[in-house]
Amino acid sequence: MPTPTPAPLLRACNINVTRDGYGAGENQRLERPFGDGIDPGVLFSWAGATASWPNRTEPGGSRGLDDYFTRDWGRNIGAEIMGANKFSPHRGPWQNHDWQGWWGDEPPFHTPVFVMTHHLRPSFTLSDTTFHFTDADPATVLARAFEAADGKDVRLGGGPSTIREFLDAHLVDTLHVAVSPVDLGAGSRLWKSPEELLDRFHMDVVPSPSGVTHHLFWRR
Repeated sequence: MPTPTPAPLLRACNINVTRDGYGAGENQRLERPFGDGIDPGVLFSWAGATASWPNRTEPGGSRGLDDYFTRDWGRNIGAEIMGANKFSPHRGPWQNHDWQGWWGDEPPFHTPVFVMTHHLRPSFTLSDTTFHFTDADPATVLARAFEAADGKDVRLGGGPSTIREFLDAHLVDTLHVAVSPVDLGAGSRLWKSPEELLDRFHMDVVPSPSGVTHHLFWRR
């Protein structure tokens, strides 16, 4: 008999937070995409040092655990969901549609992207990535994303408040969080403690030589 095809999953991959659970600081703006008090170089250094980091311009880079997670980010992904605060530093209604994301003319997603926002705007395409804007609830957005993914998994990209929406709606199948050994104290928080998810998920905790600690969750 043929092996059954696994059902597609909603996966939150390579989510970066501080030791006290924050993924972004206060006052996010164009000059500081992650807000006050967050050094992106600290949160993302574990991935940026790997051989598989997509923005690497020189040969080399680490292999091993961190490199595995960097590669796994794009494995079998057919669509992405993100919050408005990941797409843009702007707040409130769009003044114009000139802003097309942080990523330039070649976004790294290579799939349809569904941006959850209270302020809708027309879809647009850059290279092989089409951005759609939706004010629907998480379950409805996920259903649209699964349809667009055409049998592949959907990646939940963040930020922390968007991930919490999907966690609280019991829609996340797997979650990978890289915890950096720094504290922030205020901002957008994923959790107070990872143990608060143990009623819904199994958890493994794996320290890395890079200094981050990888937290892996999968649905009970």
